[in-house]
Amino acid sequence: MNQLERNQSILKKYIPEKAVETIAEWIYIYDFKLKVKKSRATKLGDYRSPHSGKNHEITINYDLNKYAFLITLVHEIAHLTNYNKHKDNVKPHGEEWKLHYKLLMNRFLVPEIFPEDIIYSLRKYMNNPAASSCSDINLLRILKKYDAPGGTVLLEDLPVGTRFSYNDKQHFIKGEVIRKRVKCLEAHTKRVYLFHPIVEVTKLE
Repeated sequence: MNQLERNQSILKKYIPEKAVETIAEWIYIYDFKLKVKKSRATKLGDYRSPHSGKNHEITINYDLNKYAFLITLVHEIAHLTNYNKHKDNVKPHGEEWKLHYKLLMNRFLVPEIFPEDIIYSLRKYMNNPAASSCSDINLLRILKKYDAPGGTVLLEDLPVGTRFSYNDKQHFIKGEVIRKRVKCLEAHTKRVYLFHPIVEVTKLE
């Protein structure tokens, strides 16, 4: 088995099968190292430009569903192609990056890769892509539908009074919505926190 075949075999675990060949080719063409990481609360993926003799590196959280994984991966590959053309002379999520992201993502906006509801939401999002796909509430809600059962849920989907954990550390009790934020009580300290309604949390029994 050559390197291309090995890459394809690994990618099949994380992204839609019809996208595997293209992504495997891009790993070869753009010559980057892809690492699958444990879940990180602050980001879904990231890109590091070459330094100290090291190659381009992209990391993606392992627990994303296959559609979210692909969207995040293409987002990071767009940083790579944008860096190759402009180096550090443009903003990380400026107009140049947006153009690269749109061009790369356009190859995948077909029913053989994404369900119709994701394609519809993605097309709207790609009109003006942001620093994170999570910033698009509608797209995040649609992608969440395809998560495996028993995972995290969106805070807005929990009834008031529900106990939940955030980042597997602090435990909270959901309160009322105040100015587009959800007022939550930390169970141990009794301090009040304001959460975005679409933050991902774990419901506690």
